[in-house]
Amino acid sequence: MTGTVTASADLRTRLAVRLVFVILGGTQGGWMARIPAIRDQVGVDTARWGLLSSSSAAGDLVAIVLITLLIGRVSSRLLALAAATVVLLNAPVLAGASSVPALVLGLTMWGVGATFLATPVNALAVAAERAHGRPLMSGFHACYSVGVLAGGALGTLAAATDVSPGIQMAISSGVLGALLLGLGARLPEEEAVHRDHRRPLRQRFTPQLVLLAGIAFLGSFVEGAASQWSSVYTADFLDEGAALGAATYTCFSVAILVGRLLGDRFVARLGRRVFLRASLLTVALGVTAAVAQPTLWSAFAGFTVVGLGIACVLPSAIALAGRQPGVPPGEGVSVITIGQWPGFLLAGPAVGLLAGATSLRVALGALVVAGVGAAALVRWVQVPDGG
Repeated sequence: MTGTVTASADLRTRLAVRLVFVILGGTQGGWMARIPAIRDQVGVDTARWGLLSSSSAAGDLVAIVLITLLIGRVSSRLLALAAATVVLLNAPVLAGASSVPALVLGLTMWGVGATFLATPVNALAVAAERAHGRPLMSGFHACYSVGVLAGGALGTLAAATDVSPGIQMAISSGVLGALLLGLGARLPEEEAVHRDHRRPLRQRFTPQLVLLAGIAFLGSFVEGAASQWSSVYTADFLDEGAALGAATYTCFSVAILVGRLLGDRFVARLGRRVFLRASLLTVALGVTAAVAQPTLWSAFAGFTVVGLGIACVLPSAIALAGRQPGVPPGEGVSVITIGQWPGFLLAGPAVGLLAGATSLRVALGALVVAGVGAAALVRWVQVPDGG
């Protein structure tokens, strides 16, 4: 009977953590699918929208500073619940924005809430994985990907039935909020020693965590660049049009989901270090296949392979960072957050500038360099006991 109760409690804990990942992905996918409608509500053109959308980066930076100061000092469960609440409350405000100030406020708060949430929910994922006794991190990140796809599908349906973005996001936030009320108490709690731990911030940046942050940076650079430029490569460089460009991005996105759904099984068989190196080399192979022979089918196949390879790089780095000896999981994960954020931020502009100086085909070669370079760094990664 005790074993049954324990198994049931473990299942509810995993469901609670998965729900928070779905909340993060679902709200993002939901409002991003409605960007054209929100842009029209505010009354700005595409160029001005691009400028205004950078407001979220300011929120990201605020969140990174706050979470770096609070993680390890405040319960990760409490931080995750607070951040998820901000994300859910802000989503309909952002989607319903009808003026530039409201849009800037919504985007800034989105950056604060979403980036703040990423660290504690990953720390809780580490705790759930440790309690369960086998790899789970890739599956948790798959829930984020499912949330993005589901949110995007809901946004598409809402647009087709003429439901306003604000109402759409209010409904989805209400449903997800109700689920969070029911499952939030099941989120794992860190051990007391983690909450009571005090250390200078500089001591958090151990050589291993800095190494893992570097790998996370390179992995995020690849993922961010492929997300932003895979469709452009097919549509513009290969001159195949916007529809096939979107299909290339879809291949990449679906491959990430598939990779995350399968990733934990491969981690259990290969170990995190071998799996991480293999993933990064797969990324380099995929980009090479996409650009070596500039054809539509090589683009489809290449970016699909890139998606499979990059899918579990960040989850693997997070899982390793959360198990570092003598470092509370939240503090370890926070170092990865600091490392990976600039990778996403710089990927699009860096590839764009390089493409302007050469060509997009040549610029995408930077992703091969990043993948091989990160794979080389894995040589020095130390896998903690039980990691």
